[in-house]
Amino acid sequence: MAHKPKHGRRPVTQQQRPPAAISADKAILPLGAMMFAASFSALAQTPAQGEEVKTLKPVVVKATAETEQNGKETLRATTTRIGKGKQDLRDIPQSVTVVTEKLLDDRKIDTVKEALKMTSGITFLAAEGGEEDIRLRGFPLNSTGDLFIDGMRDPAFYDRDTFNMDRIEVLRGSASMLFGRGSTGGAVNQVNKQAKLIDQSQIDLTLGSHQYRRAVVDVNVKTGDESALRLNAMRTIADNNGAGSSLDKKGFAADYRWGIGTRDEFEVGFFYLDNNNGMNYGLPWVRPNASSPVSATTMLPADAKSYWGMASDYNNGTATYATFAHTHRFSADTELVTKVRKGDFERDQRAGTVRFAGAAQQPGGQAVTLATLSPNSVINRGTQLKVQSMENLFVQSDLSSKFEALGFKHEVLTGVDFAWEKKIVLGARSVAQGGVTLTKPTTTYGNTNDGAWIDEGLRKLRKTSEFEALSGGIYAQDLVKVADHWKLLGGVRFDAMSGKYDAFNLSATNVASTSQYEQAIYKWSQRYGVMYQPSELHSFHLSYATSFNTSGDTYSYSAATVNTPPEKSMNLELGAKLDSADRRMSTRLALFRGVKLNERNTDPLIPVAVLSGKRHATGFETDVIGKITPRWEVFGSYTWIWDAEIDKGAEGAEGEGRRPSLIPKHQGTLWTTYQFTEKLRAGIGANGRTKMTPNRNPGWYSEGYVTYDAMAEYEVLPERLTVKANLINLSDKVYADSLYSGHYIPGFGRTYYVTASLKF
Repeated sequence: MAHKPKHGRRPVTQQQRPPAAISADKAILPLGAMMFAASFSALAQTPAQGEEVKTLKPVVVKATAETEQNGKETLRATTTRIGKGKQDLRDIPQSVTVVTEKLLDDRKIDTVKEALKMTSGITFLAAEGGEEDIRLRGFPLNSTGDLFIDGMRDPAFYDRDTFNMDRIEVLRGSASMLFGRGSTGGAVNQVNKQAKLIDQSQIDLTLGSHQYRRAVVDVNVKTGDESALRLNAMRTIADNNGAGSSLDKKGFAADYRWGIGTRDEFEVGFFYLDNNNGMNYGLPWVRPNASSPVSATTMLPADAKSYWGMASDYNNGTATYATFAHTHRFSADTELVTKVRKGDFERDQRAGTVRFAGAAQQPGGQAVTLATLSPNSVINRGTQLKVQSMENLFVQSDLSSKFEALGFKHEVLTGVDFAWEKKIVLGARSVAQGGVTLTKPTTTYGNTNDGAWIDEGLRKLRKTSEFEALSGGIYAQDLVKVADHWKLLGGVRFDAMSGKYDAFNLSATNVASTSQYEQAIYKWSQRYGVMYQPSELHSFHLSYATSFNTSGDTYSYSAATVNTPPEKSMNLELGAKLDSADRRMSTRLALFRGVKLNERNTDPLIPVAVLSGKRHATGFETDVIGKITPRWEVFGSYTWIWDAEIDKGAEGAEGEGRRPSLIPKHQGTLWTTYQFTEKLRAGIGANGRTKMTPNRNPGWYSEGYVTYDAMAEYEVLPERLTVKANLINLSDKVYADSLYSGHYIPGFGRTYYVTASLKF
């Protein structure tokens, strides 16, 4: 692998689990306070007025492809490609948090979901389909297709692994000017590993709790003066992931580049991930006793790894895509990047809700509460199937250029993109429709992992719906230096989308019919910003950006939604990006206000979705990342959303005047490591949030939490063999991680891992 600095080392890709704990609502506040202190520490290292500041060396064309910071060796990033072209973070007038590969490895993170917990302001909905719906600043992400891979949409539902991740970038605030539909709360860009002009290889072998075994191989070979090949492979098996789900997954990725750094550079890539995992659909909420109010609803006193589902439940799926990219460099300041990606995704989920049976089926004829809960309390198992496939084809071309015109310096970014997406959903036939009825046996609270099994292969499936869409967009953005220290940014985008949805209905008597819905959307998005950069260390910005969400973002239409125009949202942000004098520390600060201006609501008088709603979220964020000393490194992220409200909405729980669901007031994460000797490095971290309500605001709060992690790493053979131990959730804190109105998915209990990393 790449040469390792004297202080601060790390191995290749891995996994993280949520950290461990104490009681939280108050404990999260010191987390934010520590990060404020680190912010001021970074500011204190800023040179006084008139003090000489070192300037960065310019980058030549030949070196362009190889000059990005090595995320294996640092927590701090200075550039990003989430804005389509490569940009300095200080030149983006919106907040961006970058999770580098070093942080992924340090904290033992092997899923994208866990990686996102390393950035504040993100929460998770345990949705009806079992998938975790991501919320950023209180607005949905992946339900509106706001996950990307190397700047191209990644809309399918699957359990994403980090084995091929170089870094993960989170852009906060409205971003439709860059990406089109969705992007209300922001966007998440997963950056795949690329072949580089070096010979380096690494193998990571991990053993852990619950028979956890993981092997990750990362091989990079320089095949010529301007070409290289990189191969990554992963295999993971575990009886339990610490939260009730077994693991059985494997992945492979290949990337070949030639003409690296020359005028014409080419790249072909292939990715394959196969999940054959178990699934904990979630645990039911419970009240203390029969007379307790709804507001007293709480979690079960159950170990996080407990499982009451069927042994035959599973969450299988594959993700396969191939990518071709061409970069043409007209000059050192102008390049055209064109990418084509074809993807195929399959998902076969056979799992269901876990609920306490009614009072009549319980011992003593009493409904289950904490007061009546016993090992003999009866549990029913539901059936929620998700069997679907998705195909997509994406083509995009982005031109970036720096030049002078009319007496001003310009940095222009413009491009076009095209997408074809098709999703097919299957459902099970009933007996009357020519299918079968499979009955899941009940179990009891004291009988976990009872091994009960049914043959899921007996179900007869049929196509229930099909969605197909064509969309395209064209955009242009200009960053203009209008005076010393001042830059203005303006950008617009036009999107067109045509979607068709067929629902294939089958009556109880096996009579077939089809409902067809079509919608066409044409929409403008915009983004404006002003930046004040008094030095190379400081950048301040004020920005305004818009976004839109269509009825087809979730790949379906109905009679109520097909004629509903897009929702519109806007984001205002006042922020700063500050570097210390030695450029070892970076601090990001932001005040933001996100508003959904016309949210869809169902009209109580007619069965049509109308744009009558409105909601907002106002808050503060900060990131503190870098080295306090050459031996002491820190990564912290904190969000405070003090004002969030549904301004206009439908009657009911999620109505006017309420704080929207899944928005905690405080949330943060902190990780710090210290190099004690040339061979020994250790770290400790914390994750936490205050209370928040599940979706639909059912009248109770899920309590907040703080969890803690620890890591110790020892270099056995210099530059060759390292052994690292991770302990996740030190105090074995029981907490609700992903929330739904009827159930929650627990966070990981206390787990440990030992990883040996061999470099050659």
